[in-house]
Amino acid sequence: MSKSDVVIVGAGHGGAQCAIALRQNGFEGTITVIGREPEHPYERPPLSKEYFAREKTFDRLYIRPPTFWAEKEITFKLGTEVTKVDAGARELTLSNGETHGYGKLVWATGGDPRRLSCSGADLAGVHAVRTREDCDTLMAEVDAGTKNVVVIGGGYIGLEAAAVLSKLGLKVTLLEALPRVLARVAGEPLSAFYQKEHRDHGVDLRTGVAVECLEGDGHKVTGVKLADGEVLAAEAVIVGIGIVPAVGPLILAGAAGANGVDVDEYCRTSLPDIYAIGDCAAFACDFAGGTVMRVESVQNANDMGTCVAKAICGDEKPYKAFPWFWSNQYDLKLQTAGINLGFDQTVIRGNPEDRSFSVVYLKEGKVLALDCVNMVKDYVQGRKLVEAGARPDLAALADKDKPLKELL
Repeated sequence: MSKSDVVIVGAGHGGAQCAIALRQNGFEGTITVIGREPEHPYERPPLSKEYFAREKTFDRLYIRPPTFWAEKEITFKLGTEVTKVDAGARELTLSNGETHGYGKLVWATGGDPRRLSCSGADLAGVHAVRTREDCDTLMAEVDAGTKNVVVIGGGYIGLEAAAVLSKLGLKVTLLEALPRVLARVAGEPLSAFYQKEHRDHGVDLRTGVAVECLEGDGHKVTGVKLADGEVLAAEAVIVGIGIVPAVGPLILAGAAGANGVDVDEYCRTSLPDIYAIGDCAAFACDFAGGTVMRVESVQNANDMGTCVAKAICGDEKPYKAFPWFWSNQYDLKLQTAGINLGFDQTVIRGNPEDRSFSVVYLKEGKVLALDCVNMVKDYVQGRKLVEAGARPDLAALADKDKPLKELL
């Protein structure tokens, strides 16, 4: 049986950053990264943006050049999954039948795309947008002549994919079951703005609609049947309805967790010498009032990876990184600072019709978060309001010409 001082399961942003940070902090032991995909770590957000739009080639998405990992003596087992964790023996069973021992284990597996539960979900032509293979398969279908695409899910992944596909000249229909897009993460002003933007760009965006099933020719999808009986022609379907945390083996090994795997303030699971980071890790978030939650972002994965690397190297400090997010759609750059969980009021700075504005979220007068559309200064300065727990004058807050730094 092979063994490594540190084994990192998951070769995404968090896993890559943890390995990098271990070496940066002087760790001289052996490091092995186990990744499901055949590629070395690469950036995920551009998949539904620049990569799919052919604005970036895949080699520009690598987090580090493949040669970097060998130079840092970081070993990879790619195209491989962990099927079992034996926490007592500190041993992993891999999908190829091998076993691999560890001193410290870092679980950084992210999540698997949530699948539709209706009939037809397994037809060819039904896609997620989570991996390079997902995007390459969809791009090949577009190149082969696909014209009608239905996107199911009005979150950021669905909206970003719809934006790119509409720019490529395809007929795009976007379906959201809830009354508005981005309902789980943004206030009504931002939802209304993006709904108008997509419709103005030719997307047939429908809210409050339920999918009955997917129809096909026995092999490939041909349409999406709605609950009201309407059938939408579709040569390809993109499903963007969230992820399921990939933590099965860890939970079976005894780790605590209901939505993902639970970690403490040092990113430690309930199992000895096993950490969890990134999209699959549920923690008490200081910027959400201590609510235990998963934060699905590159920032969170990277910062958790660094936190764990430092802890393994003897510099253990609680995880308190500031949460931020972004989304690119058309010529719009959305930057989000903080988490708006529990907000009871919003203030709009600027005019959405000008396509440059910010939505500020408050709870009992305290700034929780900001969504900034083409408003970089608001984003940069607004972060400080969130960090300070500022309670600014609302009239001054609504004045887009008043710099937010003056409201501290």
